[in-house]
Amino acid sequence: MKYNISLIFILLVSLQLVSAQGSLPQSFFDGKSIVFISTDPAARPVMTWQEVADSVHNSLVSAGGDPIAYFELEKVALSEAVQADYAMSFQQRLVKNIILVTRQKNQMSIHVGPFSGDRNIIPTKSLYGITAADIGAATSQFALIGENQPTQNILVLEVPEFLNINNTETTSNLKFIPQNPLNLDVFKLGITIEGSSAETGILSYFRYDMYGKSPEVIMAEQAAQKAGIEQVLKQEYPYEIEWLTEAKSEAELIQDKVQFLLVKVEGREADLMKSMGLEPKADESSSRIVVKYYIKLLVREELYIGPVWDADPDWRVALNNFLKNLKK
Repeated sequence: MKYNISLIFILLVSLQLVSAQGSLPQSFFDGKSIVFISTDPAARPVMTWQEVADSVHNSLVSAGGDPIAYFELEKVALSEAVQADYAMSFQQRLVKNIILVTRQKNQMSIHVGPFSGDRNIIPTKSLYGITAADIGAATSQFALIGENQPTQNILVLEVPEFLNINNTETTSNLKFIPQNPLNLDVFKLGITIEGSSAETGILSYFRYDMYGKSPEVIMAEQAAQKAGIEQVLKQEYPYEIEWLTEAKSEAELIQDKVQFLLVKVEGREADLMKSMGLEPKADESSSRIVVKYYIKLLVREELYIGPVWDADPDWRVALNNFLKNLKK
């Protein structure tokens, strides 16, 4: 018995250390939670995202949560339009919390934050979280949260539920247009650098291939990305641009004559095409991970993907293709 108490103490100390960067929202113990799963296919043992959901569900319930539905993170984080539709669905279901489960080759993380209520889904990257070497250690540590914490979540699901949002819940005004925008020669095109405070799509930070990168790595990637984008822009884009590295409201951007934003999304090609209202490819290439660029018109919340599907696994090729197609 003495050994068990010591073990619990060690786990609790470990939990406090790894969660020092954030605080657990009180709504976790008195409100519905949505769970996003991102799992590295190279992690061992091999597990689908649904199998990871099965493995974490009991620990989330034991901790005092009420996880009402599970989704694959990569599908939800495809674009701000897709996120807006999911956010609307979550609002209708009175969701209060978002749980993010990230399974990588050498570690497993579980994070919890309040539902933002808008298309960002979460308000910040700085969420309460734990990280452990594997799925067993992570779930065991997370379950300990409920040891001395009363919860109001009583009627919870015994097994995880995998939902799809239906057509009545996809009524956001963010829709993709297979055309080119007008007046690019009149207003500036804003370009965000991934990882900067101006970047939208905070949710993507918790993807298995993104989470945990050091500030040095992120800065190096940003510098390489900016240099690469500049090189392509000089060749293919003759109009004025503005680099966005700090968060600004849309009103502030418009005041600075930035009416357009260049947006980059990444995901499975079939998923991206479907999310943008196009007929997905039926061949083997439909499952490859590609990059697609589009332009957002701020004043009317319109998303222009261009007249030609130009996604590519290489972001440089995708950007070059997109800018060339802007001239059509």
